Parts: sequence; C-alpha cells; structure tokens
Amino acid sequence: MPKVTIKLNEKGLVPAIAQDARTGEVLMLAYMSKDSLERTMDSGEAWFYSRSRQELWHKGETSGNNIKVHSIAADCDGDTLLLRSEPTGPVCHTGAKTCFFRDLEKENMDFQQAQDSIHVLEELTQVIQERKATMPADSYVAGLLKEGPDRVAQKIVEEAGETAIAAVKNDREALVKETADLWFHSLMLLASRDISPNEVWEELKRRRR
Repeated sequence: MPKVTIKLNEKGLVPAIAQDARTGEVLMLAYMSKDSLERTMDSGEAWFYSRSRQELWHKGETSGNNIKVHSIAADCDGDTLLLRSEPTGPVCHTGAKTCFFRDLEKENMDFQQAQDSIHVLEELTQVIQERKATMPADSYVAGLLKEGPDRVAQKIVEEAGETAIAAVKNDREALVKETADLWFHSLMLLASRDISPNEVWEELKRRRR
C-alpha cells in the first residue's frame, strides 16, 4: 500500500471532518495532531487537539457523547481528513445532533475576523523598537529603556510576582492583565539587550521538535 502524506500546518495540525457513516451527514470539524490521529486509530474513538487548551481531548470525555470512528481518509492534497463515524449522541456542545445546524442567508450573516496573536506581539515589538530609536520624552517605554536593562529586569520581577498573586487568588481579570504586563515588559527586556523575539520563537520551535 502506498504511503499517504498528511500535510500538517505550521502548528502541527490538520483539519478533520467527522461524518456520520450511516447518513452521510457532516457532524463537526476539529483539528488533529499526529498524536491525536494515532490515538484515534488505536482506540477507535475520535481524539482531537484543542487549540485553545493546547492539549489532546477525547471527544465526549465530558458529555459522554463519543464518536466511534470506522475509517479515516485523507483528501487528494493530504491536508484534510475525513472521519467516517458513528456518533453515540449529540455531537455539538449546544446539544444539537451536528455542529452545522445554522443556515446562512445574506440577510443574517455577520463576520468576525480572528486576530493573529503573533501579529500583536510583532506590533508591540515594532513600537518598542521605534521608541528605543527615537526616545521621545513622554514615552514610558523610552523612559524605562533609558534606565537600562537592570531596571527593566526589576520590572519583570515585579510583574511576575503580581501575575503569580493573581493566579493564586484565582482572579481571572487580574491574571489576564498582569500576564499582558509581564509579556510586554519581557519584550522590552529583549529589546534592551538587542535580542529579537524571533530568537525566542526559534528556541520554542526547537524544543517542540
């Protein structure tokens, strides 16, 4: 049997469509990693990869509505999978039989474009570099960078402590805000030592491999 090449995206994932093997109805679309695909094949039940939680998840682990997988096929380009399946209950988290239950017409459409988080960090990096180059008198970034890496590092310690406290207190809003502060000052610390965030991305990619 010839090998089938599965093309993973830059995050190591491939979209997978679950289809009811009896009716042909499309049930849901999710993403699979190499590990979740292999676990699906080994167990006979659908395993996916949660992009929000960044972990494997067994479909139905909370609701009890599993998806039994009869067979898996790749499309002609190898960049999408089709799971011919048998659902044991409603598939959608809303309780609907399938996730595709809302009919579209021009009059009822609304659009929301996702913002790439990496782009936000890139924009922040550009702002920091611009402030570093021009050193405007009224800029917080310029003022802190002017004090030097030691002062920026001190801010990192302060922000890390506040982030940890928010987590311990289970203060969701504070944790989000303090983490944003921590990440922002981390970018400033890199800039103070003339290090590009790209070096950090590459290190993370190296560790992932």
